[in-house]
Amino acid sequence: MKRIIELLLGSKRHPPVTPYCPEGNRLYCIGDIHGRVDLLEQLHTLIAGDAEDYSGQKTVIYMGDYIDRGEDSMAVIDTLVNKSLIGFDSVYLRGNHDQSLLDFLQFAEVGPGWLNHGGMTTLVSYGVKTAKIPAREEDYIELQEALVAQLPDQHLLFFQNTRMSHLSGSYYFVHAGIRPGVDLEKQQNEDLLWVREEFLAYRKNHEKIIVHGHSICDEPEVRSNRIGIDTGAYMSGRLTALVLEQDTQRFICTHA
Repeated sequence: MKRIIELLLGSKRHPPVTPYCPEGNRLYCIGDIHGRVDLLEQLHTLIAGDAEDYSGQKTVIYMGDYIDRGEDSMAVIDTLVNKSLIGFDSVYLRGNHDQSLLDFLQFAEVGPGWLNHGGMTTLVSYGVKTAKIPAREEDYIELQEALVAQLPDQHLLFFQNTRMSHLSGSYYFVHAGIRPGVDLEKQQNEDLLWVREEFLAYRKNHEKIIVHGHSICDEPEVRSNRIGIDTGAYMSGRLTALVLEQDTQRFICTHA
């Protein structure tokens, strides 16, 4: 009976998770970029300098939300596609804003929701402009057709090939977070992209330490069960990278 109650309440019990990365690996995890190619380039330079003398396996994990809000979404994707960090493996996770672009390419009716959350700056960055505020269904279809025509094939493949999650050592990397009390292999994509309050408020242990973006904080949030690294780059000028190696956790940040 107790087990049934725990499951119904989403309070599945897990032992404390000891932070660790696989031996000989260093991970750099970059928070939400949101169209700030200037900050991405700065952070890439800082990471390259930080890793210069490291001889092990180096991986950079991008937490999603590459686009929207900031003015240079196209340049961000172009940098990730064509100017990746030399000597690093790269893992690209999908954010809810990236999913919104993919949805809009198929369904024009999602346009109002996407544009209200910063999508217009992405359209402009790809050369899609409108002389009026879209209001009718036909307006969004026109914008959709224009974006389809303007979006480079390499960029489309980039968005399509982004991953929902990544696992390394005792860490589980995902854009928004997870549904508490649900096994990691049973998580729904909707939660991985969008979950917020119930995940942020949860204080019990998960199966792994969850590294996430999506929810803006002034400083990186380090909890026993999660680490949040979205420091609102598009408005704060601060893009954050979490550095994980063995049992250590530290941060590298740009500054406004």
